[in-house]
Amino acid sequence: MIECGSLEYAHARLHARHGQRLDAAAWRRIEVMRDFAQLLELARGTALQPWLVGITADSDVHRVEAVLRRHWRALVDEGVAWMPAEWQPALAWCALLPELALLQHLARGGAPAAWMEHDERWRALCAAPPAARQAVLAAGPAADLAGAWPLPQSLGAAWLDAWQRRLPRPLGDAQDMLARLVQLLIEHRRAFAEAEPSQGWLLRSALQARLTLLLRRAALEPAAVFAHLALCALDLERLRAELLRRALFRRWKAA
Repeated sequence: MIECGSLEYAHARLHARHGQRLDAAAWRRIEVMRDFAQLLELARGTALQPWLVGITADSDVHRVEAVLRRHWRALVDEGVAWMPAEWQPALAWCALLPELALLQHLARGGAPAAWMEHDERWRALCAAPPAARQAVLAAGPAADLAGAWPLPQSLGAAWLDAWQRRLPRPLGDAQDMLARLVQLLIEHRRAFAEAEPSQGWLLRSALQARLTLLLRRAALEPAAVFAHLALCALDLERLRAELLRRALFRRWKAA
């Protein structure tokens, strides 16, 4: 029997999850649905169903945002439970990734959105006066990011530095699959920042293909679980785009 908390167990679980991911034809069927309720009904008949728990036909943008972030955290927690103890801190740190844009927004003095104020993780930060938010962040689970608060554009680099400190071993050379994964994501981020808006999904598709190849080559290596999470993030982002597009159109139509 393969024990939970081992690389063998993680490998078995992530490949089971990977096999459930939607193919291109399934995504096309979702994309042509114009109505929010019809999209939900169709998507609930697919492997996306667990990510739609908590979203109903009358959910607004803020509700969709809050629910999908909660499901991302659950995905990370699931991966943490699969892995050996020494890898769990670095994996758990990935739960913060979708929140970096939120933190940058607040660090620049932006007003919290409605869903942020109801999020247990960020409620105290959003309630604090702007001048006190750095201190509130420093007192919480994301304390490693507090030093970057005065320079919001550096929060991504601060997250990466903190992630590397949580690894049980330093990143290796070009043959290290985890180092290759990091380089792949850095290259994608740079290309995405320089791309035209129309190139966004093309770049995401290319990233998905490269992540899938890396996942296959990283069998029984920790990098495979991080690649799996990156692929899940792309799928969640795509689902978010479909849901928000229809929710915003519905609101515009009603107005």
